[in-house]
Amino acid sequence: MKLHRTEIDDVVVLEPDVFRDARGFFLETYHQAKYVAQGLTAPFVQDNHSRSSKGTLRGLHAQRKNPQGKLVRAVRGEIWDVAVDLRPGSKTFGKWAAATLSEDNFRQIWVPPGFAHGFCVLSDVAEVEYKCTTLYDRADEIGVLWNDPAIGIPWPVQEPLLSSKDLALPTLAGLMEQLR
Repeated sequence: MKLHRTEIDDVVVLEPDVFRDARGFFLETYHQAKYVAQGLTAPFVQDNHSRSSKGTLRGLHAQRKNPQGKLVRAVRGEIWDVAVDLRPGSKTFGKWAAATLSEDNFRQIWVPPGFAHGFCVLSDVAEVEYKCTTLYDRADEIGVLWNDPAIGIPWPVQEPLLSSKDLALPTLAGLMEQLR
């Protein structure tokens, strides 16, 4: 497995070894000892799977009291996946890192606890699976507006399909004010 650093040290892109032949391919999507050797020691307690159509943007989501670490991969199609540092006092607070994940490149992104997470769909359809380090708690959910100019994420979709919940999320400054 190859590990690629991003602009934010704690956010990494993992590229598993893929064994291909005339029949297709085989890879390990998770192997605890190998991930621990790369520094990813958090236990996973929940797996999620979503399907979205082209232009969908999901995010930016996080949890306040029990932040989730997420190991994300696209099992069908292609997405652009983003992590935004929401850790107060962090030297990279408000900064973002991103990676293209696809069924063809097999890459995964590690979104550490304390980061908001989101992605947009670049292909006609995408299915995304991710492992979480804590259980989802609707009452603990927070988020940041996808197009907050203070964060400045250059999303590769012009007019994304968004949920009403995601449209109503606050800016980063608004979220910090709510959390005081």
